[in-house]
Amino acid sequence: MAPLPITLAARLLPTAVLAIVGWSMSATGGSGADAQSRTPGSPNPSASSSASGSGSTSNASYSKPPAACTSITAATLKKLVPGVKPAGKELKLTDPTHRTGCSWNALKGFDYRWLDVTFEIASAADGTATPQSAAQVAHQTYVSQKQSTALSGIGNEASVSTSLTKDDGQQTQEAVLVVRQGNALVTVTYNGSDFENKKAPSAAEVSTGAQAAAKEALAALGKASTVAS
Repeated sequence: MAPLPITLAARLLPTAVLAIVGWSMSATGGSGADAQSRTPGSPNPSASSSASGSGSTSNASYSKPPAACTSITAATLKKLVPGVKPAGKELKLTDPTHRTGCSWNALKGFDYRWLDVTFEIASAADGTATPQSAAQVAHQTYVSQKQSTALSGIGNEASVSTSLTKDDGQQTQEAVLVVRQGNALVTVTYNGSDFENKKAPSAAEVSTGAQAAAKEALAALGKASTVAS
C-alpha cells in the first residue's frame, strides 16, 4: 500500500482549525454560508423571482436555526461520508442565534469525503428607509450567493455549482448548494477525493449528494423552528 500523500495530511487537520481559518478542502474558498469569497456562477434564471416564491412555505418565518449537527440523518451521513462519526463538528459561527453549522469528514481507505451544512435565519429590516420582510431579506442574500445551476423541488429557490480542482496532481470535486425557504438560507458544501488514484468523484455524484443533504437540512429546519403563517 502506497504511503498517504502530503496533501492528505493537510486535509486531515482538525475540523475546528479548518473552521477558524475558513478553509473548506478546496481552492474555491471557505465553506458553507461563510464562503462569500467564492466566485459566483453564471446568473440563475430564477434569481429575479419574487422573494415570496411559491408554495405553502414561501412566507415561512423561522425564529432560529436548528442544531446543525443533528440536521442530517445517520443513514445519509453513512452514504455521503463513509466512516464518519454521526456527531459531526459544530462550526463556531458569529451569531448562533441566527447562524449554525456543522461539518463531517472522514477517510475510508483512500476515499475522502467532506460535508458541511450551515443555516442562516434572516430578520426583517423594519428600521430601514424601505422596510423589507424577513423573506425578502433572505431572498436578497440568496441572490448574492446563488450558484450556476437552478434547481427545482428544493425550498422556494435553490441552485448548485460544481468545480474540479487539482493540487499537486490530486483532484478534488466539490458541489456548493444554496437554498432559501421563507426567511431561512441553507448552504451545503460537499466534496471528495480518491487519494489512491488521485482522481475525484464525478460532478453528478457530489451534486446529488449535496441535494440529498439539503433536503434533510430543510426538514430539520421545519421541525426545529417556529413557522408563522
